[in-house]
Amino acid sequence: MKLDYTDRHVVVTGGTGALGAAVVEMLVESGATVHIPAHRAPDPAKFPLSRQERVKIVPSVDLADEAHVAKFYGDLPSLWASIHTAGGFAAGAIADTTLADYRAMMETNGVTCFLCCREAVRKIRSAANQVGGRIVNVAAKPALIPTAGLSAYAASKAVVANLTLSLSEELARERIWANAVIPSIMDTPANRAAMPKADFTKWPTVSDVAATICFLASPQNTSTRGALVPVYGQS
Repeated sequence: MKLDYTDRHVVVTGGTGALGAAVVEMLVESGATVHIPAHRAPDPAKFPLSRQERVKIVPSVDLADEAHVAKFYGDLPSLWASIHTAGGFAAGAIADTTLADYRAMMETNGVTCFLCCREAVRKIRSAANQVGGRIVNVAAKPALIPTAGLSAYAASKAVVANLTLSLSEELARERIWANAVIPSIMDTPANRAAMPKADFTKWPTVSDVAATICFLASPQNTSTRGALVPVYGQS
């Protein structure tokens, strides 16, 4: 199936990261104009997509700040989809996890997703002559499959998964489909460095995960909503 985002505007949070960049590249190839909120403008040498005419990077946006997120979405043109790949990871046994650690995971993953979903819904609803829209979140396998040593992280990603399911029901009549992908460990340079003895061939690539995201966010997804889609590979 060929995805067609021609004349559609899409937000990708975390768009300069490993997964986000793969998503942005696929969207641009499919005709989208992509808007990326970022803490700072990326180095074009490290993020060549920043030179693309249909990639719009907005620096100095803190996705955990309500006012920042509201302004970012408020300044956008009519919005078709919002894809939320921004987030963070921290491991640790429960006895070694401080309240500050727990709150940091909740803010980095849960709060940012909530704020971006809320403002995306408001912006999509304001679009004239547009039927529906799409929201795609990124949870994680430990949110569904119990995993030792990841209590704070898993809890924060469970927030993302459950928020997605609730949004799906709330927005269904407006044809705003909300879905989430559930990756396992992805094959990224950072993960390879952290786990050098792992079998990398069993991990899904960022392109695998990005392809699933881009379909769920596309106009060609005419029916799928409320899905928590595993992208596990063999891991």
